[in-house]
Amino acid sequence: MKIETSINIRANKKDIWEVLMDFNEYSSWNPFIKSIKGIASIGMTLEITLPTMKFKPVVQVKKNEECFSWQGKLWIKGLFDGHHQFEIKEIDENNCLFIHREEFSGLLVPMLKKQLETDTRQGFEAMNKALKERAEKAQKNS
Repeated sequence: MKIETSINIRANKKDIWEVLMDFNEYSSWNPFIKSIKGIASIGMTLEITLPTMKFKPVVQVKKNEECFSWQGKLWIKGLFDGHHQFEIKEIDENNCLFIHREEFSGLLVPMLKKQLETDTRQGFEAMNKALKERAEKAQKNS
């Protein structure tokens, strides 16, 4: 199962990336991901807190100003796994498309499908809007 959301942001890739990767500031702007602790390097484990859960995914991809992703699991691999990805696609030097997606797999996915399609999707969209607001403000101030 996959959830994919996107939003147009009137800011350059650099400003969007800086907001996205400044984990220390998440609690001040992000309504979905309350905190991320750890180093954003491939192979490193992060500690992520959402409103309803905490988990420790491993960073899979980090391409500066383009893509960041992690692979997480709930308790044991194969029960409820998620590959979470943020992607920034440049439209022009001051406009980008931000894509926020996650692919879910595992035994619990069918039971959680409705919750994922509603609550999780709403969380993604709320984060997208908050990122847009913060990155556009940063763009104006730079």
